[in-house]
Formats: sequence, structure tokens, C-alpha cells
Amino acid sequence: MIAATIENQEVHNACRVNEVVNIPWAHLRIRPFPQIAIRVAQMTSDENVLLHHLSDLISSDPAFATEVLAVANSVLYSPRFPSSSILQAITVLGANNLRGICLTVAARAYLGKFLTLPAMGAIWRHNLACALIAEQLATTGFIDKDTAYTCGVMHDIGRLALATVRPNEYAHLLNTHMGSPQSILQSEREQFGCDHCDLGERLVEEWHLPRGLETIVAAHHSIRKKDGCWGLPELINLSCRMADSAGFTAFPGCEITPFDELLDELPARERRSFNPEVEVLNAEISDRISAVEMT
Repeated sequence: MIAATIENQEVHNACRVNEVVNIPWAHLRIRPFPQIAIRVAQMTSDENVLLHHLSDLISSDPAFATEVLAVANSVLYSPRFPSSSILQAITVLGANNLRGICLTVAARAYLGKFLTLPAMGAIWRHNLACALIAEQLATTGFIDKDTAYTCGVMHDIGRLALATVRPNEYAHLLNTHMGSPQSILQSEREQFGCDHCDLGERLVEEWHLPRGLETIVAAHHSIRKKDGCWGLPELINLSCRMADSAGFTAFPGCEITPFDELLDELPARERRSFNPEVEVLNAEISDRISAVEMT
């Protein structure tokens, strides 16, 4: 009887896997990303955007605006004088900085109730850690720090989307997979019919997010710095792996590159300016993530 039950369960599980694989990506019932955040990203790509238009857009959703203000006034940014309105926050922090805050709030809202699953909390913290490290790395060179943060907070949007399609199955994959950060892509393709890099690229295009982001989302596991080449794609790739090394892995069995080896990948200018102990980096990032999670 027990053997028959186990056999039936194995057949059922095999059917479930086939069922998932056979679902075209467009029919995965991807949850829509908060539209206000998408519009903010689109509007701030125009350097001539009117700040009061941006303020009106964010303020049109009182709940969203309240969360944005809470993050803007948190110790994450440590403003000398807290902002009492979205327009004031934009004036103090800048439109591009507010864009990053809006996308951070939206990414957390996107996972919603699934954040109660430990595996989902881990990918949320990995995503935010990547953004915060990218911001720090950008300040040591010539890359805009607000753009780096935005790319970091959106680099794993495909993973967040997969996590909302079948949260229990995806959480199980995250908890049981062992290997390099890139190795999980094949397992995702086997279970879902696409991997989070491919899905993320499609979503960036479908949601009409700023140009250039699709390249970073699609290749953040495969781009490596080449001699004389250091731009946003390379920065996000390294920030992602630094987040893993600093203790913010996307899944428990993730193979980690030693932090000293990652520092060696930095260009000379960035390496001279960014050289923290990994324990110090972990503490700094943990404090900043906690500041967001407490809002």
C-alpha cells in the first residue's frame, strides 16, 4: 500500500513538472508590477520632467505615497529635515533618487504576502543588497549612483516574477538548489519553461521600462569585466556577486566567490576607493535593509 502510494505521488509530481514546463511564458499569469512605479521610471528618463507632475503621479495613490515618504525619511537616507510631502522629498533627494525609492517600494509590494515565506524574503534582501552595493560602487567612479541603484533593484525582476507565479514550487527550488548563481537558470527552465533572466528581459520590454535595462536584466549572471570595459552591466554583475559574498544570497546553496577575488575585479580607481571588510559591508547593508523593512 505504501509503495503504491509513493508510486502514485511520483507520477503526480512528474505530471506537475510537465504541466509547468509546457506553460508558455506569456501565460504564466505574471502579476502586474505597480503601474505608478513604472510610470515614474518612464518619466524620470526624461531629464526635463516637471517635478510637480512627478509628485502628482506618486501622490495619486495615497498608500504608495505614504510608503515612499516613509522610506525617504528613514535612516536609509538620514535626511536632516524630514519631508512632509512627495514634492518636498523630490526637491530634497532629486527625481532620480525618488525613482529608486519608488521601485524599491514597488518591488516589495510586488512580492506582497509571499514575503512571509523565508525564501522570498531572501531574494528580496538579495535584490536590495545588490542595489545598495551598486550605489556604493558607482560613487567611486563615473557611473551615476541613482541609475546604478535603479538597475540593481530591478536586476532580478524576472526572479521576483517567477516567485509570484508558483511561490511554493519556486521556494522549494530555491531551498534545494546547490551551485553557482547562474546554475539555477537551467533548473528554472526545466520547471517553468523559462529562466528569470529571460523572463526579466521580456518584462522590461513589455512594461516599457527605460532602454538599456533589458541588457542588464538579461545578462547579469553572465557579463564579466574585460580589460578597459567597466560600465553598468559589469557593475551590476559584480554587485550581485558581492551581495552573495556579503551574506545576502538568493538561495542557501549558492556558491560564493571569495570577497577578495571580487575586489580584484574592480578597476584601479574603484578598487582604491571601495575596499571594505566583508563583515563591515554586511553590517552596513543589513542596517540599511532593516531601515526599509521597518517602514
